Amino acid sequence: MLNVHNLTVSFMGSDLFSGITFKLNKGDRVGLIGKNGAGKSTLLKVLSKDIESSAGTMAFDKDIQIGFLRQDIDFVKGRTILEEAYQAFEEIKEIELKLAAINEQLATRTDYESEVYSQLIIDLTDLTERYELLGGYNYQGDTEKILQGLGFQRKDFDKLTDTFSGGWRMRIELAKLLLQNNDILLLDEPLSALDPALRIDMRAELKQMQRELGITFIHVTHSQDEALALATIGVVMNEGRIEQFANPIELFNKPANVFVADFVGGHNIMKLGASTYSLRADKLKLIGTSKKPKNKVPSFKIKDIEFLGSSISVTLVGSDDLTLKAKVMDQDFYKHNFEIEQDVYCDWDENDLHQLRN
Repeated sequence: MLNVHNLTVSFMGSDLFSGITFKLNKGDRVGLIGKNGAGKSTLLKVLSKDIESSAGTMAFDKDIQIGFLRQDIDFVKGRTILEEAYQAFEEIKEIELKLAAINEQLATRTDYESEVYSQLIIDLTDLTERYELLGGYNYQGDTEKILQGLGFQRKDFDKLTDTFSGGWRMRIELAKLLLQNNDILLLDEPLSALDPALRIDMRAELKQMQRELGITFIHVTHSQDEALALATIGVVMNEGRIEQFANPIELFNKPANVFVADFVGGHNIMKLGASTYSLRADKLKLIGTSKKPKNKVPSFKIKDIEFLGSSISVTLVGSDDLTLKAKVMDQDFYKHNFEIEQDVYCDWDENDLHQLRN
C-alpha cells in the first residue's frame, strides 16, 4: 500500500528528519511516538503532500486516498452536526443542487419538444446516474451510522457544532474522513483533547471502526500507552530518525536501544559488565535484607512508593546512586509491608534481561 524509502526533509540547511524508510500494508495501525521535535507531525505532512520531501521516495498503490485529521479543526459557524458531516459529500451535495434546479425548470416548462427541454432531460439522466454511483441514496444513512458509532446520539444531530468541546468536534471531523472512504488516515494526536476515561473509550471505537472499514491508520501521539494500545506497529522516532519499527509486544519486551527502552517506559536500564541491558519493572523482584538474592545486587533503599491501582511502583536507590523501579502487584506489596527508607535486595531471572544496542 505504501513504501517509503530514505525520506528526508530539510529546512534552512538542517534536516528535520532523514533516512526514513518503512513499508505499510492495508489495515495496519501505526502508532508514531517520540519526543517533541522528533519529526512525527512533519512526517504526516509529507505523507499528506502538504509539504514536499527534500530527498527519498514515496510509492503509493494506485488510486490511494489519504485523509488527514489535523490538530486544528475549524468549522463554519452555524452548521449543525449533520450539516457539517455532510460536507464529506461535496460532489453529492453539488449534484443535489443541480438536480433540484433542473426539476424546478422541468416543472414549469411546457416546451416539451424543444432542444432546451431535451437537454434538461439528458442532464437529469446523467446527473442521476452519477448521484447513484456516488452513493447519493445512501449517504444520509451512512452518516448517521458513523456518527452514532463515534458516540453521538440522534438528538445531537441538529445541535450546532460550536456547542461541542474539542474532543467531540474531533469526532465530527473524523466522521467526515471516514465517510470519504479514505484508504489511509493520518491522525495527529486525535485523542489529546479527551479526558482519560473518554480516551480509553475512543481507542476502542477507533480500533473497531478501523477493523470494520479496513483503513490504514498512522497515528501520532505523545502517549506511549496509547500507541501500544492502538497500534499493530509501533514506530519510535528520535531527532528525525526511526529508532525502532516493530509490533507493540516486541517494542515493549525487546526495545532496540537505551532511548527506546527509556522512552517507552516500564524498563530499568542497567550496565552489567561490558553490556547494557533493560529489565521490565514488573520483572524486578524485591527481597527483604534477611535473604540475599543469587544475583548479589547490593542492597537498595526504598525512596518512593506510588499507588497505581492494582499495582504499586517502588523507586529504589543504591549506594552508587543507581535508581531502579519495581512494579509490584498490590497483594504482594502489602504481604511484605514494604516502607519508604526500608533496605531491600533486588533479584531477577536472567532470561528477563534484554541486551540493548549501543
